[in-house]
Amino acid sequence: MMLVGYARVSTIDQNPELQLDALTAAGCEKVFVEKASGAQRDRPELAAALAYARKGDTIVVWKLDRLARSMRQLIETIEGLEGRGVGFRSLTEAIDTTTAGGKLVFHIFGALAEFERGIIRERTSAGLAAALARGRKGGRPPKLDDNDLKAARAMLADETIPVGEVARRLRVSPATLYRHMPAARSTVQDDSAKK
Repeated sequence: MMLVGYARVSTIDQNPELQLDALTAAGCEKVFVEKASGAQRDRPELAAALAYARKGDTIVVWKLDRLARSMRQLIETIEGLEGRGVGFRSLTEAIDTTTAGGKLVFHIFGALAEFERGIIRERTSAGLAAALARGRKGGRPPKLDDNDLKAARAMLADETIPVGEVARRLRVSPATLYRHMPAARSTVQDDSAKK
């Protein structure tokens, strides 16, 4: 069994000494140090620490927010460790998933995070339903309104104006124009042939 430490500071100006001292005092034999924002997805030293830990080892951090920026990210990381038989310990919050009490605390955190996600989903659904009841639809407004579509039809009726030019004049991409008018050129030609 080995204690594997991970220390992280957010900027180059911050000094990891406080974390390193605490990790050394806790008995960490190997410590990985990173200077990166917690929001940054690519953290090579964290990846190295996680890969280095073997079954029976414990990853140790000074504080929970050194490992992850969100509860969801924290839970996913610790569940991944647990699946490999690797423990987790946070010195400041006194969480140790290698003990029954530590596992209980961590599972309570997980339940609270799941509860929070459920509340957010419910609020979002209720807000969308209320907006719909008031006549508002969710999502972005369409890029082309009725006047734009009339102008597009008129320009497309002239075979000398390419579809790309019509889109450029309306300040949209040709894909957007086709999305609003799936058969752009052929529909206009069919309509003019009927007259």
